[in-house]
Amino acid sequence: MTNIKAPKKLIEVALPLDAINAAATYEKLVKVGKPQSIHLWWARRPLAAARAVLFAQMVNDPGYQQGGGFKYGVNKEKAALERERLFKIIEDLVLWENTNNEEVLERARAEIRRSWRETCELNKNHPQAAALFNPDQLPGFHDPFAGGGAIPLEAQRLGLESHASDLNPVAVTINKAMIEIPPRFAGCAPVGPRLAHDRQADHAQDWRGARGWPKTCAATALGCAPRPSSASANCTPRSPSAPRWWPSARTWRPCKGRP
Repeated sequence: MTNIKAPKKLIEVALPLDAINAAATYEKLVKVGKPQSIHLWWARRPLAAARAVLFAQMVNDPGYQQGGGFKYGVNKEKAALERERLFKIIEDLVLWENTNNEEVLERARAEIRRSWRETCELNKNHPQAAALFNPDQLPGFHDPFAGGGAIPLEAQRLGLESHASDLNPVAVTINKAMIEIPPRFAGCAPVGPRLAHDRQADHAQDWRGARGWPKTCAATALGCAPRPSSASANCTPRSPSAPRWWPSARTWRPCKGRP
């Protein structure tokens, strides 16, 4: 059996942990645009940390390495400078405002492709090189227990073909909504015309049995609580039954409901 020649990855040597930790902490303060907005799931992984770890796992460490039938890397001084350059990519990559920054993402993807080509070159004499080490095709990413989907989502963002699954059907649905379905319709125009903002309320009122709550006319409403109703002897409409109409009676945050 022929051994695979694999240089050490950046994650095995060093990482800019301070930048990763700061970005992961800041991400907790952001409430919009994260997988949490799709559905609740346990043990959510920070997108910044997942992105940084995946990048560091795919990129070769520049330090000099030998053994296992190959030599790779440069001397200590040059390796230190190269690591600083890779750290700068990670520091830019983990920032929340760069989540969809194509310029930053493309720099990371280019480094991943370069490391993969170097690995393919080291293994060009492998008996299965044609199938396993195609320099023009990155290996696929497989996560059999994807959970909330942060890791396969970031792998897809870094240019890998992600395959995510889970035993829990809720996790499968979350991953389908984040990873499988959106790429199919990326860049597609809307099928029908969108409603003008000033006509939203009119259309909602004209829709008999509307289940939505138009934002334009209910900006102060906190929610809708279903209540049983019964026929009234004094009037035609049915009367809702409720023990009280005050969901919250605290003096510092009063909240009153109405039928």
